[in-house]
Amino acid sequence: MMFATRPAAINAARSVLRLRQSSAAFANNNVADAATTQQKRLKTSSPEFDAVVKKAFPGAISNTDLVNKVVGVLEGKGFANENTLLATSLCADELARVLEDEFVSVYGNNFNLGGLSGFPFAGNTGFGAMAAHIPDDGFCLLVHGPHVGICKNGQIGKVERQGIALVDNCCGSAIAASNYLKGITHGGAQITAKLQQFSDFQQGAVQELILPFGKRLSDAEDRMHELPYALYDSQEILVKDIVETGSGGIKKGLALLGGIQINTGPDSDDYFHPLRFDYYDENGVKVESLLPSIQ
Repeated sequence: MMFATRPAAINAARSVLRLRQSSAAFANNNVADAATTQQKRLKTSSPEFDAVVKKAFPGAISNTDLVNKVVGVLEGKGFANENTLLATSLCADELARVLEDEFVSVYGNNFNLGGLSGFPFAGNTGFGAMAAHIPDDGFCLLVHGPHVGICKNGQIGKVERQGIALVDNCCGSAIAASNYLKGITHGGAQITAKLQQFSDFQQGAVQELILPFGKRLSDAEDRMHELPYALYDSQEILVKDIVETGSGGIKKGLALLGGIQINTGPDSDDYFHPLRFDYYDENGVKVESLLPSIQ
């Protein structure tokens, strides 16, 4: 009997060893993720570049300052890690994860409502599902908005990316939609069935949702600068409808932070231009604008 049980004992020991190794790897991954987030938070922009960004986007503040201010204000409302669900509607671009990760480091994993260009493609169904995940007697912080890049030389609509020599478009989806719209307003647009294809329906939706802003973009002194603000105004209509429709799912309170993400190169802090920071009570009623407290 002793010999019969030895293989089972050996297998059990191996299982325990694998479990310990897996747990250690998971812990190491968490440490690495935390270290990466902390490294991002420690990035600082030179005074010269900081001035370039703030001249191009008056009202912009660094991600570091934004997160510190938002968390401080919401602490006074009772928001904490254990009772707050973070929800985001930001672009699919990996650069949009930088701000998201900074808030995740405070409140934990986020519920994603967004898609290309930051539009809330999860819609009413997604918001309802998210609201059901808010802790009992807890809060939700919803962060939303489009993003735009800015290079070291101050060019808007471009950004340096880690490991890529090419200075890339940012936001690529927004610029593609802008080019589509320009083809309509300036001529040259080609009719295509691609917009109706499921394989690219988000981009098709972005292009349709930006149509009302054709003249505004055509008249803009800097189209790439105006583009994220036009996208924000389009998204704001959708976010307002989604929040109002799903307001019955708000539990103790909802903080809604909206604005423009401003992505920079890998060696600089990113920025955010806050355009709204509203607080809704448990009845889904907007009771206060918190925007002055973070400007």
